[in-house]
Amino acid sequence: MDILLAHGYFLYEDPHELKVMKPYPPLGILYISSYLKAKGFSVSIFDSTFRRLENFAEVLASQRPSVVGIYTNLMTKFNVLKMVQMCKAHGAVVVLGGPEPPYYAKDYLEHGADVIVRGEGELTLEELLPHLARQGLRELDAIAGIAFRRDDGQVIETPPREFIPDLSAHPWPDREGIDIPQYMRAWKDNHGASSVSVIHARGCPYTCTWCSHSVYGNTHRRRAPDDAADELLWIKERYNPDRIWYADDVFAINRRWFFQYHEALKQRGVRIPFECISRADRLNEPVVAALAEMGCFRLWNGSESGSQRILDSMQRKVDAEDVRAKTHLLQRHGIETGMFIMLGYEGEDMSDLDATVEHLKIANPDIFLTTVAYPIKGTPYYAEVESRVLANKAWAERTDRDLTVAGRRSRRFYSFATRWMVNEVALHRARTKGTAPLKRQLKMYANAKIGRLGMMLTSGESERPAQSPNAAAV
Repeated sequence: MDILLAHGYFLYEDPHELKVMKPYPPLGILYISSYLKAKGFSVSIFDSTFRRLENFAEVLASQRPSVVGIYTNLMTKFNVLKMVQMCKAHGAVVVLGGPEPPYYAKDYLEHGADVIVRGEGELTLEELLPHLARQGLRELDAIAGIAFRRDDGQVIETPPREFIPDLSAHPWPDREGIDIPQYMRAWKDNHGASSVSVIHARGCPYTCTWCSHSVYGNTHRRRAPDDAADELLWIKERYNPDRIWYADDVFAINRRWFFQYHEALKQRGVRIPFECISRADRLNEPVVAALAEMGCFRLWNGSESGSQRILDSMQRKVDAEDVRAKTHLLQRHGIETGMFIMLGYEGEDMSDLDATVEHLKIANPDIFLTTVAYPIKGTPYYAEVESRVLANKAWAERTDRDLTVAGRRSRRFYSFATRWMVNEVALHRARTKGTAPLKRQLKMYANAKIGRLGMMLTSGESERPAQSPNAAAV
């Protein structure tokens, strides 16, 4: 075996994720697996989702991999640190990738990692694995796109590696390398409908200040429409899921591609109900009509705030009024609407919170999920507030979610603000619609409609502040 690929999302060790129970496979490492296998490497996958840490130790003992590559994000950090130590106990070289390690390379290397992959993993591992087999950890300076420690302790970051130019030349993710039906059963048993995830594009060209682009940068690359449609046809014939989750950062970002993809699906007779994430500025009447025809039953929109001042400060490049208009447009076409709302961004005051409540009342999304902004290292937002970032725990005992910003209101304030926001919107809806009982409208802490980790693991890409389990389903 040339490499064992793994990730640190253990569903049964996360009470919130168990409650939500909407897991998706780690498409990031499945893409790496299919690429390396196509290049002749021997690859094994440890899919942690339905397993436990002790199972990982058993795999290490039985398979004795010489190299272990682990996908890492801030939410799986603690598990990954434990997995790193398990790997070292078995003498394996540990390679970490994903959105979290590049900006904390020194810390991860000090805690046992041998190599950090910066950016996409496929091309880097294709060069790194033969080097490790021949020379071990010596002369790693020649490998682009990594960070490592020299014998003297100095952390070296090699020049960045170019991105894969043609995603359609890349094989589809190695779904056969894991138990996809187990994911489908989890969905079916808990929600009455099975679901499979796909991703047809990499990267997001937008400039939202709080979102990390450490894997794909600010690029945006897409599979050819026919190639993407062929994959959907194969998924339909192989797994026949009830639903699809498009994990693209912004679905329908390119209208020409989108309509070509729509036509390609029709030619193949493929229509599977799906949900996706997009932006208001990428939607118009023809796009929304096509989404509905394709089977879109829910579209998530990163509204973030109802205050245009805050949206501009975030560099969202979106108009709050347009978000409201596109929400209504989607609903007219029978598509359920979801919004992401972020509280506590730099400079926000009570007038901005008031504007967000009014925004939600007018837009009237079917669902909205809330989060409190926190600085993710490597983002413009982090750079803006870095001098005021406070950490009350050692690095290995915290994630960026635990960071606070001096001068900002307390966590307790935002807990109350969230409750107030949810209740205000629910009360407004009850008064204006008079349909569902008020008690039902005010069910806070209801079902978060998507798993926060499940979403992130599907793409292996950008980290954004995760939506709170206190999300409103109103």
